Amino acid sequence: ANKGSFGRVLVAAGSINYIGAAYLACSGAIRVGAGLVTLATATSLQPILASKLTEVTYLPLPESHPGIVSSQAARLIGQQFNYYNVLLLGCGLGQSQSAIRFIRAILFRLKSAPSLVLDADALNTLAKIPNWWHQLTNDAILTPHPGEMARLAGVSVDEVQSDRLGIAKQVAQDWHKTIVLKGAYTVIAAPDGQVGISPVANPGLASAGTGDVLTGAIAGLVAQGLSLFDAATLGVYLHGEAGEMVKARLGDAGMIATDL
Repeated sequence: ANKGSFGRVLVAAGSINYIGAAYLACSGAIRVGAGLVTLATATSLQPILASKLTEVTYLPLPESHPGIVSSQAARLIGQQFNYYNVLLLGCGLGQSQSAIRFIRAILFRLKSAPSLVLDADALNTLAKIPNWWHQLTNDAILTPHPGEMARLAGVSVDEVQSDRLGIAKQVAQDWHKTIVLKGAYTVIAAPDGQVGISPVANPGLASAGTGDVLTGAIAGLVAQGLSLFDAATLGVYLHGEAGEMVKARLGDAGMIATDL
């Protein structure tokens, strides 16, 4: 085997306010066994992240403002598509106008994209586009928390939480996407009707950054050749198990994302 045997992950993440999100997402991908992880992030953030992510390679992106990726950077991402098995997009990119344009250009203008794992600001960007799934026709993994799901589906958070299984299954079929609805007893739903439910409800996972670790883990599993549904399901399982291990050692108060 060589590093190519275990897949290549391209992570487009991070902004001046959310530097840690890029670190956590890349760490999740590395720790599930991806052969190579490349972080595409704003140029001024690269030296900071390089001091923490020794094993990751980098694609520094042009900026519109310090620490904020420029929409022009989408072209550089597109030039890399052939080299990677999966693109993780969204963690910590922020909702600046240039970041939104960057995300939209990647999702709707570039061709031949690898498998997609979309989180955080990629989901917030989609939520602003009516019937976005008619434009983004390939299957992808979406990892919303209840607030993001509410925005994507055009319903209230209470409606999401009152029927987590039903709404995840319905939108997965309607949008033709693999959905990971995060929270206590995370629901994973595939376009073909398959559904998985995590047995874990761990309040220690309710802190900043744990979702970035999960998304990175899922992307790392996609890179290794799993189907989108299997990667999402296994990623949720491993993330939950890691949380249970940390909880057994430290308790659930004070658990932080890097513990996972």
